[in-house]
Amino acid sequence: MSETPAPFRSSEMKVLPEWIDFNGHLNMAYYNVLFDQGVDQAYAQIGFGPDYQRTGCTTYVAEFHVCYLRELHEGDSVYTTLQLLDYDEKRFHSFQQLWHSDGWLAATGEGLTLHVDQSGPRVAPMPEAVLAKLDKMHRAHATLPTPTQAGRSIGIRRKST
Repeated sequence: MSETPAPFRSSEMKVLPEWIDFNGHLNMAYYNVLFDQGVDQAYAQIGFGPDYQRTGCTTYVAEFHVCYLRELHEGDSVYTTLQLLDYDEKRFHSFQQLWHSDGWLAATGEGLTLHVDQSGPRVAPMPEAVLAKLDKMHRAHATLPTPTQAGRSIGIRRKST
């Protein structure tokens, strides 16, 4: 496997019983938990995580959009993928997909993440070592097609009269 897979793929995760809502499927909040657990695994390649947070810097998610495509149920085995769409010295734009282990897409998530100096807190430039890892990932992911759900807005579309 390449050092920078395109896209990044997390390990498999299970939908836990306590995450099931009164409708009998995965509660919407736990889709975000699965996306977050998946991105934590990608962070190891970028250089973020608990050890990095001890440097006084960390990341904050500024915006995250989820599209729920198919229901997940207790015990389902899933994994996430992450595609780095863009980045600059202080931010990165990523797109995740939540896949059932049987091969179907359950949800997508698109996020804008900020690099934060916690002494402010304030948005701050990332260290060169992290930027180099983001650049390497971005170059590997640049060969992937832009996901159709990326950049969507939310709203009620009305027919003009």
